[in-house]
Amino acid sequence: MNNYSCHMKIPVRYNHVGYTPDAAKIFFVNPQELESANEGPESYKFRIVRCLQCDDASAVWEGSLVEGSFEHHGACEYTGETLWSGDFSSVSLTGIFSIQIFKRDKTGESLLFETEPFEISNAWLYRQLLANIKSFYYQRSGVDLTPDFAGKWARPAAHLDDCIGFHPSMQRDGTWNAHGGWYDAGDYGKYIVNGGVSVATLLLACELVDDSVYRNPLYTAIHSSEPFVLPDGHKMYSLKEEVRFELEFFLRMQDTDGGVFFKVTPERWDGFISPSDSDLLQKRLILGKSTTSTLNFAGSLAAASRVYRKSDSAFAERCLQAAVKAYNWAVSRPFVDWPHNTEGSGGYGDEHAEDEFFWARAMLYRELQARGEAIDGVSAEGLRPLLLEDMKVIPPKSGLDWRDTQNFGWIALALQDFDKEFRIYARTTLNMTAREIIDLQRSDAYGVPMRKFIWGSNGDIANHALTLAIVKRWAPSLGGTSLDFWCRELVNYIYGRNPVDVSFVTGSAWSSPKEPHHRLSHSDGVEEPIPGLLVGGINSDRQDMHRSPLIVPHYPGEQSGFSYTDERCSFASNETAINWNAPLTAVLALLCC
Repeated sequence: MNNYSCHMKIPVRYNHVGYTPDAAKIFFVNPQELESANEGPESYKFRIVRCLQCDDASAVWEGSLVEGSFEHHGACEYTGETLWSGDFSSVSLTGIFSIQIFKRDKTGESLLFETEPFEISNAWLYRQLLANIKSFYYQRSGVDLTPDFAGKWARPAAHLDDCIGFHPSMQRDGTWNAHGGWYDAGDYGKYIVNGGVSVATLLLACELVDDSVYRNPLYTAIHSSEPFVLPDGHKMYSLKEEVRFELEFFLRMQDTDGGVFFKVTPERWDGFISPSDSDLLQKRLILGKSTTSTLNFAGSLAAASRVYRKSDSAFAERCLQAAVKAYNWAVSRPFVDWPHNTEGSGGYGDEHAEDEFFWARAMLYRELQARGEAIDGVSAEGLRPLLLEDMKVIPPKSGLDWRDTQNFGWIALALQDFDKEFRIYARTTLNMTAREIIDLQRSDAYGVPMRKFIWGSNGDIANHALTLAIVKRWAPSLGGTSLDFWCRELVNYIYGRNPVDVSFVTGSAWSSPKEPHHRLSHSDGVEEPIPGLLVGGINSDRQDMHRSPLIVPHYPGEQSGFSYTDERCSFASNETAINWNAPLTAVLALLCC
């Protein structure tokens, strides 16, 4: 099915899944798409209608539309739209509702449009969190996905990767055990660099959702050591247990000298076939090592040591020892280049390792300080002066990504409680970063902080939201501005309040992607895609328009803000990736606290 033909543009931009009772509830209207809209917004009204039964409804709120959105007025620079806004934040009732746009004059009232239903509750955030966590289970490689966990998306073990050869570029004989781990994205590659930034993000959520929520359902979702049963009868693992599956793969990717292999790759790009069929058609290889993959590993494993220390001290110690070994390898090899072979997998090239050094040092500084002793010559006292230099030359970004990882270092120093100088310095710096994000959001028509939509823009937006969600833990407001408000506005964008009217997470709403660029979803014989996957979203570069003259995506408009289409061939806008899912998962967890 060509799903792009099924999505018609609608005049109301809103969160298609829902809003929470105590949060702001703002939607936008594009009057150019509203039937009979030929006057200013003051001539139009909206009402919030409770959907009691299919044939029964009652109005709970009525309001007026106003011109503009947030502090933005005039045409949106990336869509050309001039938006109106509606605000029903005063509605704190829970239930299922819809938005009606109507016009009332002396001749009577005319209904112009009614949205699909959405939910007002706290429960939908928790359900989306569970779906996001479980999406990583569906990305597991090398193990059976059993029906009691995976339901109709069950599949047999494939890509065991427990005895694979080295890429010819490595000039190395023998085989290696690289079993397990998550598939990275829509393909069947497994990567340390992208896996590391994903793992570190999810471990940050585990750290921040701590014992203060013990016995709360959120604690079960994040920390439970045993599988638990969902309302649909299927089981799932907690976030902490799911991340451990990836960490075990990471530990296998460390060479005996401490360096870490870069990735596991097929010889060439797979078609949209199952992992089992892929196994029959070609062999898989291990590739690397590089300084960036090794430091990425070091930062992630040091974070793991902190998160698992209470529940499994032996595993935590194993992670910390591996992290130090990796760090020492990188110190002795300040820049070993990334492998440039991309025959069947992504490149993830990175020409700068300074940010990874900062991240690894900051994480090791925290853990070695808590330990109170050095490991293999690496000590907290020795790392401190290096961190001071790092902080002078490596400022935080608005949102981290796999290439620029320094925010992990800044956050680690902001959260630790034994070095007051570092804590104040890091928090003050991150506060300024959060202010910059909000200033950009205020002046944007859709309330997003970037001025260009890149490949994986939804991951970029989720990472900006994560910055706000973390900073608000010590600074709920900056200059009288609520960080929670602006964080939630980015979540609203992801779940439907965007220029293309799509809730970008599979299975989340009526508008969610049906044809993601995702091999697992198109090779399992199941009509619906695997749920809980965040697709890349609007990408103004549209790289897939030039790949093949025979398969061209159908984007809904020429303006850059319409650069998304729900088609399998659109790898530039509709692929999924664990590093996009991870920050959204973390944000949902922190909003559920």
